Amino acid sequence: MNVEREELRRLVDELPENELKAARRYLEFIRDVGKDPVRWALENAPLDDEPLTDEERERTARADEDFRTGRTTSMDELKRELGL
Repeated sequence: MNVEREELRRLVDELPENELKAARRYLEFIRDVGKDPVRWALENAPLDDEPLTDEERERTARADEDFRTGRTTSMDELKRELGL
């Protein structure tokens, strides 16, 4: 048996009972992350390093100002507007 696996088993055995569910969820997550091609593609996508256009900078500034001044729509309001 591999030394790394033995060490992991030892660590799991030492976990407090109340942490076992969290440890299991995390181990399942890291086991499964490589199986999902969409997740893999998103996590390995190159950073968007394209410069913003003037229009994008203006829209971002307006959105920031709307957020700062409270001109926002709640999720509940948006769902009502969309009939969801």
